[in-house]
Amino acid sequence: MRAIVFNEFGGPEVLQLTDIDQPEPGPGQIRASVRAAAVNPADVKIRNGWMAEVFPTEFPAVPGSEFSGVVDAVGDGVIGLSVGDEVLGWSVGGAYAQYTLASVVVPKPAGLSWDVAAAIPVAGETARRVLDDLAVKEGDTLLVHGAAGSVGSMAVQLAAARGATVIGTASPANHDYLRLLGATPVTYGDGLVERVRTAAPQGVDAVFDTAGKGVLPESITLRGGTTERVITIADPTAPEHGVPFSSGGSTHEESRAGLTEQARQATDGTLRVLVARTYPLADAAQAQSASESGHTRGKLIIKP
Repeated sequence: MRAIVFNEFGGPEVLQLTDIDQPEPGPGQIRASVRAAAVNPADVKIRNGWMAEVFPTEFPAVPGSEFSGVVDAVGDGVIGLSVGDEVLGWSVGGAYAQYTLASVVVPKPAGLSWDVAAAIPVAGETARRVLDDLAVKEGDTLLVHGAAGSVGSMAVQLAAARGATVIGTASPANHDYLRLLGATPVTYGDGLVERVRTAAPQGVDAVFDTAGKGVLPESITLRGGTTERVITIADPTAPEHGVPFSSGGSTHEESRAGLTEQARQATDGTLRVLVARTYPLADAAQAQSASESGHTRGKLIIKP
């Protein structure tokens, strides 16, 4: 099968389109013919070797952690899935390929496009998990840093659906987009604390940092000097500030339940999932370069 492979850490140039053996599903796994795979910031970090201590990489490696596709083969012990089923979920062994293995997937609704389906799992799961950890509820005021990004935009919508007031940081070009999602936008940078206080005179009950742009000190200030109910998924300096760094922890059952609900919401239009651009498999390096630039609104999708 055709796949994107890298044999060493480095820049986008280490990504190569090549032929590799088609994987065989093990116990509890399905193999899927990939229709769409999403690009995530973590893909870039793993390729560069920046997450080697957290996610050890064995070469040759295939990038990609989320996909949509059609079940092609079923391993021992898999219940409720058959060859030909359309699914979305998390890849085992890399999704930038014609085929991938997976153990946590859910059925894809008939009205959901392949591209949007592939864009949901990582961002949706991350947003749901952190909102649960922050115990965001009706009446709370939540500050989301990087609110126009894939995780941020999910968090804005899911928090608003819980009845929270959401303040979102973003560049001015994304302010109308945030209003559409249900957030009050504020510009990041110098003077952030004052702008947030103006937008939320009632105070901030919780902070979700999806951007990792050095805003934890301001976040703590806005929480009245406490790190309680402040979480980041992107700032490696979190331990210096006593702020939790969230990188996972959901059970398979929680992940499946959340993804099933988010896929339903995306299908009926109550959850907006923006796809910025699609790339053919051969242009995966270009797609990761665009992701690395940090200026893309919405998901980048690779089409094998």
